[in-house]
Amino acid sequence: MLSLLHIENIAVIEQADIELGEGLTVLSGETGAGKSIVIDAISAILGQRTSRELIRSGAQKGFVSAVFTGIPTELTKKLQEMELNGDEADTVHVQRQISADGKSICRVNMRPVSASVLKSLSPYFINIHGQHDGQKLMDEQYHIEFLDNFGNAAALLAEYTPLYQRLFALKRQITELDKSEQERLQRIDMLRYHAEEIEAAALVPGEDEALAEKKAVFDNAGKLLGALDAAYRALDGEDEDTPGACALLTVASNEISQISGVSGELQSLYERAEELKYLALDLRDSVSAQQSKIDFSPEESAAAEERLDTIYRLKQKYGATTEEILAYYQEIQQELEKLSCADETRERLHEEYKAGVVQAKAVAARLTALRREAAAKLEKRIVAELADLDMARTRFEIRIETGTRLTAHGMDTVAFLISVNPGEPVKPLSKVASGGELSRVMLAMKNVLTAGEAVGTLIFDEIDTGVSGRAAQKIARKLASIAQKKQTLCVTHLPQIAAMGDSHLLIAKSVREGRSYTDVTPLAQDARVNEVARMISGDNITETTRSSAKELLDAAAASKKEENK
Repeated sequence: MLSLLHIENIAVIEQADIELGEGLTVLSGETGAGKSIVIDAISAILGQRTSRELIRSGAQKGFVSAVFTGIPTELTKKLQEMELNGDEADTVHVQRQISADGKSICRVNMRPVSASVLKSLSPYFINIHGQHDGQKLMDEQYHIEFLDNFGNAAALLAEYTPLYQRLFALKRQITELDKSEQERLQRIDMLRYHAEEIEAAALVPGEDEALAEKKAVFDNAGKLLGALDAAYRALDGEDEDTPGACALLTVASNEISQISGVSGELQSLYERAEELKYLALDLRDSVSAQQSKIDFSPEESAAAEERLDTIYRLKQKYGATTEEILAYYQEIQQELEKLSCADETRERLHEEYKAGVVQAKAVAARLTALRREAAAKLEKRIVAELADLDMARTRFEIRIETGTRLTAHGMDTVAFLISVNPGEPVKPLSKVASGGELSRVMLAMKNVLTAGEAVGTLIFDEIDTGVSGRAAQKIARKLASIAQKKQTLCVTHLPQIAAMGDSHLLIAKSVREGRSYTDVTPLAQDARVNEVARMISGDNITETTRSSAKELLDAAAASKKEENK
């Protein structure tokens, strides 16, 4: 259960420490005092979405922390699996800090977690019933979820859902294949044309680069040959009368060789002359070899030019390089194979779909059987609960219609029907129930559906909408009965409910030094009499209303004492 709630800089609450005990705790106060802020703060520690607007004006961050004690075994195991267990075996500390930049930091037992992890743990902490639940009760699309929760259909749904999702995916694939046959054939023709054009080119990876280099040689052939010829003549000589560098170096080497034996320096000079001579001779031979390689052919140049033009046109269509063009060719082949085998694939998918339908319908039939059995039990439980809530002549029916078409929930549609007046046929809740009746139906369902849940705390946010008089008294007693099994918090405007509480918190707003502040104050008996009196008559509290309030509180105490015997 929720033992301690600390709120700091959340809306108009600057700081509040709320200690909570077992049984029924009621929260009351004037409209706009900030009761909903307490619920928002609790929602924050349950991992619900928050916004920077929740932070008190002028503050940089808001902070909420909670201490839960007597946690269920299921939660203990889950915390151990997630390595979030704390030092105290039966206690969990939860914190959430909300920053002005919109970010939030969540912690469980002082370890940081994401808001989604916090949200996954929230079903073990608190179950909040508010106006949103009433709206869901009015919407028939949610009725099947209420029934499945009561019937513990989670395991069957976990078996059915992947089967349905697989069918959905198969159907989408079949639809894609069933597109216009003309579109498919046109695509095949286009791809074949592309493939044939690339095949005819017989591309070789890197060919374009080699051809470009070759073309550069052809384009500069004259200049290359002239330069190489001049270099060769300079090395070898133009004729006998004009010796080249090789001949001159040979003469120099021979002359120095005649005196090389005189000293070591001359010997070294000779060796250098010999080295230069041979280097010049080697350079001359290399130039000659290069000359022989340049075999300029106008026909070969034209062929290279034409080949490069072909590759250029292909690049414009299919890729920036020969490698990209060839990769595109492989993609074409794969798509052509897929398109050509469309009929075979379609037939295979249809067979898979048929088999999947049979399998999914078998599980859906088990879901239907479970729902019908659960519906019979839930009808009786709801009718019994409504009788306790001053709706003894109410007929409540759960109508299950089973079709042949599979949906995300199976083959069933579920609708809750009600008749609040004897002799009247049952009709949809949205068309029959008043606000007060709807509140009682929701309370009845909440009591039934949460009875077997591991959640330790129930919160009812203004369950008394549209209720007064005797019906209010019945709701008060029902809440007290629920609180005997689970810690229960109730935000209320009704004195009958407030009087039934085991503890009472007053939510009051005041203005101090030009700023609004909301305070949460636990009420002692005298203060509680005054608050119940205010709820009865407004600000005009008299001894008569105080007497009525005290009488209401005494009657509630006696009723609970009688109930506990």
